[in-house]
Amino acid sequence: MSHVEEPVIRAEAVTVRYGKQLAVEDAALTVPRGSVYALLGRNGAGKSSLVRCLTGLQKPERGTITIFGDDVWRHRAKLMNRVGLVAEDSDAPPAMTVAQIGEFCGRLHARWDAGTVEGRLKRFAIKPEARFGNLSKGQKKQVMLAMALATSPDVLILDDPALGLDVVARKSLFDEVIAELADRGITVFITTHELSAIESLADRVAIMRGGRVVLDEDMETLKQRFRRIRYASAPVALEAGNLVAASVRQWGTGTEAVVSNYDEIAFERFRSTSGIGHAETAPMTLEEIFIAVAGEEGART
Repeated sequence: MSHVEEPVIRAEAVTVRYGKQLAVEDAALTVPRGSVYALLGRNGAGKSSLVRCLTGLQKPERGTITIFGDDVWRHRAKLMNRVGLVAEDSDAPPAMTVAQIGEFCGRLHARWDAGTVEGRLKRFAIKPEARFGNLSKGQKKQVMLAMALATSPDVLILDDPALGLDVVARKSLFDEVIAELADRGITVFITTHELSAIESLADRVAIMRGGRVVLDEDMETLKQRFRRIRYASAPVALEAGNLVAASVRQWGTGTEAVVSNYDEIAFERFRSTSGIGHAETAPMTLEEIFIAVAGEEGART
């Protein structure tokens, strides 16, 4: 029997509520070791609430979350020596210098690498003597990234890390930092709206909609099963080929359908039985798939 490796992160039936407001509902996901895992969703879909639970900053109303097999809420102090975090809102005492923040963080982590902080700050062109409160939003995020990398993490959790970064800094984040970590086998869990940037890096992707994880699968599998079909006639029943439509709309004088379970046999069956004649199929980008899956859902906070 082949050995199936335990996921680095596992969430099961996680529910988060703020008063009467349901933010996360019965969410489940698995993050394989050494993968780049992207959690996507519209603003207010519940991503940051789930991330706070993943990092032990918030106890879910219901459900369990483990990292390396340990319950996050009960073993947070132990786990945070192996987990780096860059939160959505970069926060540190504004009067402290960047160097002072590094010294403080270094005393909290057993595997602290001061050289990593120094090297990253040079690449980010941030002076160690700069006060945190005087930095731009993007520079604050870069400081927090440098600190997280200096913990020599086995897992790095990035909650919307590109927020506030300029175009050059965003490119560096994805093309250098995340790609480098992936090459080193470090597990990267990221929430982001930069879908085109993460598409070439992510091994696995989840999509949240209205507080629920509606999709959690390998990127390659996801892109194989979603297809755009265009044909020059009014909408017809895709069920003729056992195809499941994520969306159907008028396209010029014809129809465009996005199907979520595409395969060539089903498509040929649909084309031969529906009488539509000529039809074109096209692969879809991650952004196009995301819009088809999450684009029509109203956001939840």
